[in-house]
Amino acid sequence: MDPASPAVTTRLWHPFADMAAVSASGELVLESGEGAYVVDEEGRRYLDAAAGLWYCNVGHGRREIAEAAAAQMTRLAAYSAFGDLATRPALDLSERLSAMAPMPDARVFLTSGGSDSVDTAVKLVRRYWTEVGRPERTAIVTRTHAYHGMHLAGTSLAGIAANRLGHGDLDAAVVQVDWDDSGSLEAVLDERDDVAAFFCEPVIGAGGVYAPPPGYLREVRELCRRHDVLFVADEVITGYGRVGIMFGSERWNLRPDVVLTAKGITSGYVPLGAVLVSGRVAEPFWVDRGSPVMWRHGYTYSAHATACAAALANLDIVEREGLVERVASLQHVLGRALAPLSAYDAVSEVRAGVGLLGAVEFTPDAVGTGMPARVIAGLRERGVLTRTLASGAIQVSPSFVVSEADIAVIAAALEESLRSAGAVRASAARVDPAAPLGGSLLGNPSPGERAVAFDDRYYADQRPPHH
Repeated sequence: MDPASPAVTTRLWHPFADMAAVSASGELVLESGEGAYVVDEEGRRYLDAAAGLWYCNVGHGRREIAEAAAAQMTRLAAYSAFGDLATRPALDLSERLSAMAPMPDARVFLTSGGSDSVDTAVKLVRRYWTEVGRPERTAIVTRTHAYHGMHLAGTSLAGIAANRLGHGDLDAAVVQVDWDDSGSLEAVLDERDDVAAFFCEPVIGAGGVYAPPPGYLREVRELCRRHDVLFVADEVITGYGRVGIMFGSERWNLRPDVVLTAKGITSGYVPLGAVLVSGRVAEPFWVDRGSPVMWRHGYTYSAHATACAAALANLDIVEREGLVERVASLQHVLGRALAPLSAYDAVSEVRAGVGLLGAVEFTPDAVGTGMPARVIAGLRERGVLTRTLASGAIQVSPSFVVSEADIAVIAAALEESLRSAGAVRASAARVDPAAPLGGSLLGNPSPGERAVAFDDRYYADQRPPHH
C-alpha cells in the first residue's frame, strides 16, 4: 500500500457507493432479521422500509425458505442446465411460473438476477426478429427515468443519465422516449421500421417511483401491437405482488410478449431471475423447421437447483399467507400515511398509492443543500432503514408483512427527520377523501395539489388488484 494514501478500513467495494466516504465513516453491518425488521451487530433494531432493495417481500428470517434451500443442497446443490440437463426444482418452478405468467403459453428462461434478465431479453428480441426474417429490427426503445439493471445492455437502456456516465460507447441502437407521453413513442414507431422492442416498467422504480398516467400503458401497448413491436415488461420490482396483484402486467392488462423478473421470486434469499417468454416469441426456437436453431446464450447458474427450491418455498408463503392481497389492502394505507409530508417546504411531491411503493421527492434547493442525505441519517437514528433514489427521493417499499403500525412508524420517522434536517411545514397537505388519485403519483402536480387522496376510482381502467 502507498504509505501516503489513507488507511483502507474495508476491503468490500460497495455498489453505488462513495468508497472514500464509506472507508472514512465506516459501515453499518447488519447481522439478522425477522419480519419487517433487521438488526445490526450492535443489537440495534431497524424497520426495513426498503425491503432490502425492493426484494424481501415475505420478510426476513423465513426458516421455511432456508430449510428448502438446505434440503436441496444436501441432495444436489446445483448442476448445469445446458443442453438437455435439468433438475427437478428448475422444472417445477418453470411449470409454476408458466401457469402464473400474464401471457399465454409462456416459456421460462432462468437467470441469476434482474440485470441478467434484462440482458437476456435484449439478445432474445433481436434474435427473434432474425429468426423470423427481419434481422434489421435491432433498435430498442426505452423511457426517461427507466432503470433496467447495470449489465452493459441494461446500462445502455438506462433513463438515468448518471448511470451511463464514464462507461464509454454503449448500445447505439437504443432510443429513449418520454416516460409519460405515448405520443413520444408513437412518433418513433411511425418514423422507424427497425424497432425490435419497447422496454417498459409498469411502475418506474429506481428512477423515482413513477406510476403510469391513466391510460398511458393501454396506449403504448396498443401502439406496439399496431407496429408489430415486441412489448417487454420489466417487472423485476413490480413482479410477484409488489403492486397488489401478482404482476403489474395483469393490473394493467398488458399481455406482454416478454416479462423480466427477479427480486421477489425468492424474496432475495438467494439470487435468481426469470424471463417469461410468450409462445409467439418462443416459437422459432422450439419448432423443428428442418435445421436446428440453437440460441447460444445462458449463464453458469441458469436454473440453479438451490435457488429454484428457495423460489418455490417463497411462492408457497406468498400464496398461503395471502400476501399479494395484503399489499392491495395496504397500498392506500401507505399513500395516506405519506401524503402529509407534502406540506413541508423541502418536499416537492409525494408519490404513493399503487402497491407498497412510495417516494418522497425533494425540491431542487433541498437537494442542493444535501437534505436527502441528512434525512436518511435522521431515519437511521430513529430506527428506519431506506435509501435515496436517482433523483434524491426517499424510497419507501417495505416488505409485504409490514403492519399498519409499522407504516405509521415510517411516516412519523420521515416527518421527524425532515424537521431535524431543517424542513419547515409550509401548509396543510391537501388529502381530500373524495378526490381521485392524481398528482401524487404522476409527477409535475399543480401548486397545492402535491398530495391527494387514494381511492379505487383511480383504477377504473385497470383490472381489480387481486391474484
